[in-house]
Amino acid sequence: MNKSIEYIKSVTNIEPEIGVILGSGLGDFGETIEEKMVIPYKDIPEFPKSTVVGHEGSLIFGKVKGKNVVAMQGRIHFYEGQGMDNVVYPIKVMSELGIKTLIVTNACGGINTNFKPGDLMLIRDHINFSGQNPLIGPNDDKGPRFLDMTYTYSKRLMELSKKVAKEMNIKLQEGVYMYFTGPTYETPAEIIFARTIGADTAGMSTVPEVIVARHRGIEVLGISCITNMAAGILDRPLDHKEVIEVSNTIKEDFKKLVQEIIRVM
Repeated sequence: MNKSIEYIKSVTNIEPEIGVILGSGLGDFGETIEEKMVIPYKDIPEFPKSTVVGHEGSLIFGKVKGKNVVAMQGRIHFYEGQGMDNVVYPIKVMSELGIKTLIVTNACGGINTNFKPGDLMLIRDHINFSGQNPLIGPNDDKGPRFLDMTYTYSKRLMELSKKVAKEMNIKLQEGVYMYFTGPTYETPAEIIFARTIGADTAGMSTVPEVIVARHRGIEVLGISCITNMAAGILDRPLDHKEVIEVSNTIKEDFKKLVQEIIRVM
């Protein structure tokens, strides 16, 4: 990791206070970053590479509303076969660079039938259904062996976000995100189970990064873009193209909302 950090510091002197992870189809947020320095993952020694459509694969350093930020334009997914260490590697790098707050975003499937494609949802809590945990193994001395997950998603940032969304007249749902490994979409039976145990949405990311961020004492805000209804809710198959298309319809509201949240932090 030292090689990654040394390289990044050699090409930018920006010291980020806020990290942003951009989910599928949401990478356009990078356009809002001013005084930017774009560093492709492939140029950073030892940094893992993203292989999924809709994930560009760059770290963008710069300013949003006067705040120093680093944005991941493309994340690493466990289903890419890279291992959990690679999935959370960027979070550890951002932590070492100095971030104190992480805004994590994703595209997900709606389970709660009060939601619809194009809605944005604050993540209130999550369910880890992956059978994986990035803290398995020798404990990283950046945090405790047994991490409390009671207040994983910052109540302070959630209340601030709801206030901002109301002022901007942007509808913002709230709910529980359930993490599946993918790359298959969930089965209708799995979605019935997910709904039964309290999930409002389902997706293939976010939870590993959030766990490591909290382990390192980083305050976390989670925002999901509901791009489709989960399997079995509607009588039709799911595909990644729809995810990208719906992300594109909501991206302007998403960009404005995240910008304003960062401004008032």
